[in-house]
Amino acid sequence: ELSQEQLIKKITDLKESYIEDKKKEIEEKDLCIISAITREVSDRSIGLRHFDSQIIGGIALYHGLIAEMKTGEGKTLVATIPIILNFVLGKRVHLITVNDYLAKRDSIWMGPVYEYLNISNSFIQNDQSIEEKVKSYESHIVYGNNNEFCFDFLRIVFWIALRNVMVKATPTD
Repeated sequence: ELSQEQLIKKITDLKESYIEDKKKEIEEKDLCIISAITREVSDRSIGLRHFDSQIIGGIALYHGLIAEMKTGEGKTLVATIPIILNFVLGKRVHLITVNDYLAKRDSIWMGPVYEYLNISNSFIQNDQSIEEKVKSYESHIVYGNNNEFCFDFLRIVFWIALRNVMVKATPTD
């Protein structure tokens, strides 16, 4: 059984290797290792161990496929696999839910899995201030609802466009 430090080192080493080699896809052997680490960490940190079908669902999601699951079949837990796989590739991950309640609940619920591996996790909410959202977006993983991500993106694009207009309108000497 590997210690927490050994698991963190394995994930960190894999991440550094993938970033250094500029790889865009996880190799099959590493996909298995990362999925196993995620399963082990989940069991240790929140007491939930992925079923084989949940690991398959997580890998399917990582590959961009659709994995249909009914209520209670563990979609929230399944998502930890593609999230950590994408983290290893050096990507920041935004997990989109249908409402603020699920974004907050799932971020808090799965947070110990990510924290165990020194991966930062947060959530965005409609009632957060800009400062709170900026802090949340600095995390490796951000949970939020579809409207918040969309409108935050539009706010940023609008702010950049407005700033460019203001710079162009500023008289120069």
